[in-house]
Amino acid sequence: MTTKLGIIGMGHVGGAVAEGAIFQGLADDYVLLDSDPARLDAEVLDLIEAQPNLAHHANIISNDWDALDDADVIVSALGNIGLQKTAPGGNARFIEAEYNAEQIKSVSEKLKATKFNGVLVVITNPNDVIVSLYQHFTGYAREKVIGTGTLLDTARMKTAVSHLFDIDPRSVQGYNLGEHGNSQFTAWSSVTILDQPIVDVAEEKGIDLNKIAETSRDNGFRVFNGKGYTSYAIAASALRLTETILNDSHELLPVSTFRDDNEVALSFPSVVGRDGVLGHSQLELTDEETEKYNASYDFVLGRYQDLLEKFGA
Repeated sequence: MTTKLGIIGMGHVGGAVAEGAIFQGLADDYVLLDSDPARLDAEVLDLIEAQPNLAHHANIISNDWDALDDADVIVSALGNIGLQKTAPGGNARFIEAEYNAEQIKSVSEKLKATKFNGVLVVITNPNDVIVSLYQHFTGYAREKVIGTGTLLDTARMKTAVSHLFDIDPRSVQGYNLGEHGNSQFTAWSSVTILDQPIVDVAEEKGIDLNKIAETSRDNGFRVFNGKGYTSYAIAASALRLTETILNDSHELLPVSTFRDDNEVALSFPSVVGRDGVLGHSQLELTDEETEKYNASYDFVLGRYQDLLEKFGA
């Protein structure tokens, strides 16, 4: 059985996702879409000419929305990174909010015109708000619209912890939760290193965990300020989530999704498979962490309602 991956938006991140997927042979067929035909043609040609030196073959289709009919996963990587460069500071991801909300409303109409019945993976920022708007505009099942959310922020936290304790980041367990933005937080009660609770190890060594949390929250801006955009780490998050879906591996990941009767999506450990989100963990947060999670939800809900009011049903 062949697998098909669609990518909407072939900018820095979309291009990195396409490159990573094709180089590792994640799917058989690819549908790449972008509003700039010249740029898309160049990206496609570059990817095609890479294939003689790759171990995998990929069939690439350009700017054909009908080709998404039988796609297994579509990744939304559209955005306007240039807007973030005008941000004076603060939550720069929201600089793109109105532009991206308008774009995804149009994209949603195009998606609804197809027969696509797979899983929509959303990278576009502000991630949790855009996930919520995509679900509203497309009417897709809530479990089939998933944002990369704090999967990236969790990776940044694990990296910071690994450097501090001189271990491989994959040996760090735990999560960043909430918004993929300034109101996110590290659920330290969930974090372990070498099977020991990190709060105990940090207390013993006199380590301030708040500094690690700041690093995982702010490193995206450090990368952005240095090179003008972020790409590799977020692309790796999108690829891991996409691979989890395609393989139906039922992996537990901190992704942006709808829980219970919540109106908007927010990151929480969720079981992911070929049909999207299959369930959520029973992770118990401390009272302080629950308060932070609720505050993050209220923030995202407010921004979602503002954009929904502006751009209509």
